[in-house]
Amino acid sequence: MFLGHFALALGAKRAAPATSLGTLILAAQLVDLLWPTLLLLGLETVRIAPDATAVTPLEFVSYPITHSLAAVMGWAFLFGLIYRLLGRPLTAALTTALLVISHWVLDFITHAPDLPLVPGAESKVGLGLWSSWTGTLVVEALLFAAGVWLYLRTTRAVDRVGSIGFWTFVLLLVLIYAGNLMGPPPPSAESIAWAGHALWLLVALGYWVDRHRVGA
Repeated sequence: MFLGHFALALGAKRAAPATSLGTLILAAQLVDLLWPTLLLLGLETVRIAPDATAVTPLEFVSYPITHSLAAVMGWAFLFGLIYRLLGRPLTAALTTALLVISHWVLDFITHAPDLPLVPGAESKVGLGLWSSWTGTLVVEALLFAAGVWLYLRTTRAVDRVGSIGFWTFVLLLVLIYAGNLMGPPPPSAESIAWAGHALWLLVALGYWVDRHRVGA
């Protein structure tokens, strides 16, 4: 899932209005932000398989450090703890921790059974929403629309960056999602890893846009 993760980050602004959208995106996408580096280091593995699912041509062979449930719980605890130690409110720290966990929950809904519960486990889980192109599109679109709506209900623009910049950010996410859905399979696992690092730019855009919006 792509838009769904951003949807929860946008919607979480309602629960933690003083927390930057950039931080909320960072939490919601944390494991996917770590994953490309681990791919390049050879610690996790993905394979190009055009018929893997109706939505993505990727077969996630092994990613216990970033995507096992136990590891995600650990990342969530660490993220929330660090955020709390930085002096942020407990509610905000809990919100960011839950966002980290939410990534696994959404992946559990969409992925084929490839998510381990603990590192090294042979049994893997996943409900397989990605087997339906239409179902995936509907679920992600509804989630994203709800997230944008909640964010707009929680904040208001103070200048053109806050208004036009925000909608440009939304459009960019939609275009990236459309490209992922309709574009050709990536040429190699290494190219996936390098391209995956561009996700950090979306985190930075979240910080930039959010600086130009205040509580509604």
